[in-house]
Amino acid sequence: MLSLLILVPLIGIVILNLSARAPARRLAFWFALLIFISQILLAACRHPVLWNVEMKQIDTFFKVSLSMDQISFIMLLCIGIVSIASLLVARHTIYDEKELFKFVNLLIITSIGMNGIVLVKDIFTLYIFLEITALASFVLIALEKDRNAIEGSFKYLILSAIATIMLLTSIALLFMVSGSTSFEAIRQALNLANNNIILFAIGLFVCGLAIKGGLVPFHAWVPDAYSSAPAAVSVLLGGIVTKTVGIYTLIRLLIAVFGFDPSLKTILLALGALSIVFGALAAIGQNDMKRMLAYSSISQVGYIILGFGCGTFLGIAGAIFHIFNHSIFKSLLFVNSAAVETRLGTTDMNKMGGLSSKMPITGTTSVIGMLSAAGVPPLAGFWSKLMIIVALWQSGSKTYSFIAIMASVITLAYLLIMQRKVFFGKLSIENENIDEARIGISTASIMLAVIIIGSGVFFPLVFNKFIAPIQELIIR
Repeated sequence: MLSLLILVPLIGIVILNLSARAPARRLAFWFALLIFISQILLAACRHPVLWNVEMKQIDTFFKVSLSMDQISFIMLLCIGIVSIASLLVARHTIYDEKELFKFVNLLIITSIGMNGIVLVKDIFTLYIFLEITALASFVLIALEKDRNAIEGSFKYLILSAIATIMLLTSIALLFMVSGSTSFEAIRQALNLANNNIILFAIGLFVCGLAIKGGLVPFHAWVPDAYSSAPAAVSVLLGGIVTKTVGIYTLIRLLIAVFGFDPSLKTILLALGALSIVFGALAAIGQNDMKRMLAYSSISQVGYIILGFGCGTFLGIAGAIFHIFNHSIFKSLLFVNSAAVETRLGTTDMNKMGGLSSKMPITGTTSVIGMLSAAGVPPLAGFWSKLMIIVALWQSGSKTYSFIAIMASVITLAYLLIMQRKVFFGKLSIENENIDEARIGISTASIMLAVIIIGSGVFFPLVFNKFIAPIQELIIR
């Protein structure tokens, strides 16, 4: 069953590219939509809340061990939901049928890579899926062959290459120590040995993943890649790719393999706080909507690392829940940025104003995404931030909890600036003839907004059924 999460999109790629060109191009959007809906259904069918099955399952895919647990399930849902949103945006922002066909192929390849990252239990196979995702992302960023997009893709490529060297070196060192690349074998070897080589290997791996996750001070590629990429690609990158290849992978390896060392916790807390503050302050001074959201992503990822750095159940649970929440509300904000860009032809906020009167769905859902990002109750973002802040306070990191609270205030400030410049105020004469975004983009906005509201309003149910089971996965 689990192997279908990789096989279905892989077979889909083959079918799309072996069939006649014209029919394949016309049906590519619907075919990809079916694949991503199937992914959500396949993941849901293996969850004990819906079916009487064990949560922790093991399957094989070409002799590669695949396993799904509670964290994997949450990530698979995020990948499916964000991919659907990105696909809906692409249909109304990529007007050339041939280019849309290319996008669909690359999107499916990216989903294969991310699904593999989430499911595998072997560190070298994990690396392979990381590179599949990264390579597809490079091409997606530069899809329109725009000069700025190519520059953003090149920066991502260079820094990702540095991260790749770190990851491969670390894998080689870990293989020397354990004689295997499986999570379990490496974990057992690390429990028996404790030397500088192991510490160096873990340090290299963490730094490599910090680059791929866009953490400060390894964030240089994020603003250019997010802001210069096509609208649908920005949704995908900001919504799920960065968090899967960098943040989720870091969390998974520390939980399942490396464990929590006190010095590592200190480093994670420092990286998280630095990312939160820098991203929030940098976002305030931006006039480009997508660039502001890019810096906001850096800040929000900092919350995930800060919660995870606590090393407690509440902190880790808050971090996992914030991955889900950030995937949804940041995707929503990038979808709304795409909606505005399709109508005005720009993301410069100085050329906007009063758009909510002409684009009520976009304006309303943008407020919902903004309030969730800022941690305003009862929306979903409030609960994950609250969990992280309480976990920091309980673990004795009261300074970091204060930083997290103050950064939320700054987040609300810069997102209010965005709302004022884009949707509030007086409508300019040049924009009087615009109307609401196309139905596909509006559908994506409404879908994501409903998830934000539902996850927040029904938080007790979400916590008990989907977040609490994470506790049994944490290494004590």
